[in-house]
Amino acid sequence: MQTELSSLVVDALEELKGRDIAELDVSRMTSVTDVMVVVSGTSSRHVKALADNVLERAKDEGFRPLGVEGEAGSDWVLVDLGDVVVHVMMPDARKLYDLERLWSELPNDLGRHEAVGEHHS
Repeated sequence: MQTELSSLVVDALEELKGRDIAELDVSRMTSVTDVMVVVSGTSSRHVKALADNVLERAKDEGFRPLGVEGEAGSDWVLVDLGDVVVHVMMPDARKLYDLERLWSELPNDLGRHEAVGEHHS
């Protein structure tokens, strides 16, 4: 189900031309989620549209979102789908918080994580 959900998320982001889509397998580092998807939007409106499209597509396929953080006009919206958490960010926020590096350097008992795939649009 996680693979199906992360594929749905990536498709929804690609559909609206999300930039630099990265999927990170964090299942060995946290029990909160299995996959984080990080994507950049070109404007605050684009960030909101990307997040809204992910929510709409997930609901259409029967997935129930657990929550959304961030609001219209913000530079970062988080969509929590349980097994997959989506971070839709403006490029400056993405660069500042550098989630990809943060999660790759987070210590865990089973060794470093490896990205499950990266897509660039």
